[in-house]
Amino acid sequence: MTSLDIARRGLMLVLSSPSGAGKTTLANRLLDIEPTLEVSVSVTTRPQRPGEVKGKDYIFVDDDIFRSMRDKGDFLEWALVFDHFYGTPGKPVEDALETGRDILFDIDWQGTAQLVKTSEQDLVSIFVLPPSAVALEERLKSRAQDTAETVKRRMAGASNEIQHWTEYGYVIVNSDIDESLASIRAILNAERLRRTRRVGLEGFVRSLQADL
Repeated sequence: MTSLDIARRGLMLVLSSPSGAGKTTLANRLLDIEPTLEVSVSVTTRPQRPGEVKGKDYIFVDDDIFRSMRDKGDFLEWALVFDHFYGTPGKPVEDALETGRDILFDIDWQGTAQLVKTSEQDLVSIFVLPPSAVALEERLKSRAQDTAETVKRRMAGASNEIQHWTEYGYVIVNSDIDESLASIRAILNAERLRRTRRVGLEGFVRSLQADL
């Protein structure tokens, strides 16, 4: 048996940041180069944006359906962000973790705080900071997806988001996308080797000792 054969429980990799700090770009790049990493598809009540695919980017529902799912306990976490609900369905995530697959979450500090309470042992949390307030505003404007009023609201909300950075296990300042991506991959690789996640390690050690 080699180290590659040792069974492992999957992990929950959370990326959070104020809107415009680059976490979505980092998440997409990470998914492109980490074939064993899957994205958690959130349920949301916000309108579908141009280019988004239903069931791939988000599961789009109305308020009544979301509240019904929430009340039934279908979500691992949920939050109200900029007047819209977001939630993570629990069963697909648990099924993936049990089979050793890693799940990527693009959620805010509210959702992360809930996951800390319910799934702390499976959680790896990273907060992405912008290099400056000016850079953050420029990124929001360059997306051309939001109105000037929305950009203003998101800038005002960034201060509230950033004050929660100490609640995360890791923090990255995203001044260079390639460097930030490399840092995230280093964290991911290290966390995959954590002893408590390698459920097949005890059997491997017993086998090793028997051969000595």
